[in-house]
Amino acid sequence: MTKNIFITGGLGQDGQILINILKKRKINLTIFSKTKKSTTLGGVEFIKENLLNKRRLDSIFIKKKPDIVLHLASNNPSFDETNYKIFFKENFIATKNIFNSTFEANQNAKFIFCSSSQIFKKKSGVVTEKSQNIITTDYTDFRIKSDNMMLKYKKQKKINYTNAILFNHDSKYRNKKFLLPRVIISIIKKDIIFLKKIMKLNIFSDFSHAEDICNGLYKLMFSKINNDKLILSSRKNTSVNKIIAHVIKKNNLKIDTIFNQKIIKKGLIGNNHLAKKILKWKHKKNVFIAATEIYKHYLKKMPGKTN
Repeated sequence: MTKNIFITGGLGQDGQILINILKKRKINLTIFSKTKKSTTLGGVEFIKENLLNKRRLDSIFIKKKPDIVLHLASNNPSFDETNYKIFFKENFIATKNIFNSTFEANQNAKFIFCSSSQIFKKKSGVVTEKSQNIITTDYTDFRIKSDNMMLKYKKQKKINYTNAILFNHDSKYRNKKFLLPRVIISIIKKDIIFLKKIMKLNIFSDFSHAEDICNGLYKLMFSKINNDKLILSSRKNTSVNKIIAHVIKKNNLKIDTIFNQKIIKKGLIGNNHLAKKILKWKHKKNVFIAATEIYKHYLKKMPGKTN
């Protein structure tokens, strides 16, 4: 029987990558978006819908009865975002609506909520699925309270629900408000002031190529795994300064920036051992490949820019 797959936030980075992966399978794929007009394209149905409208969602879900729902949609903070107040109420209500509509339509559905590494109490070192969470902003408040709500329902109703905790992952589809695209665009524009600002911060974190993370999500979607939480990460401590140096060197750019040797900081690293074991999942790319692809992508969008 052909499965009905729903993805919210399907026009974001992960949604675009997953559409390309899923189109190869014999499934009914429905993408929810707040911007694209409702249409069917290449066998994929796009529905423009407000996730805050529970009644409208119910009519769609009851009619189509999803077997798998991947909830990617949320308003995410960009690098150095300070106004977090916009990130709780609408995100939480939309998540609650999608979750309830799913199981009111099909109690046997599989629901995957994509969360963020920002939820962890530790801000450096290695974390696992058992590591403690802490609410520090309205954004983490939304992530943690949503997960707690869904875990409570899971315990009561024995449903199939997993919180996929995603660490930093980038590709050419990544929104340019986020750190790595901003860094790459600054390299192309030779914005030395911004680059030196970032380099001074000496940022270390767990970075992956988005295709690797999406392949993990794909495996999770079609597996029988029903873990409460599952970390998808690179399990590596990577320096943003090294990414900058890599892009400059690989493209033979003439940028007068001095990369001083600095003390290695311990960024927050996700232990992905469980995901690798139960999903038989492994990385095929890395963030340095992603950075190169992002550079080529934005270079084409900026005619007249040269080394």
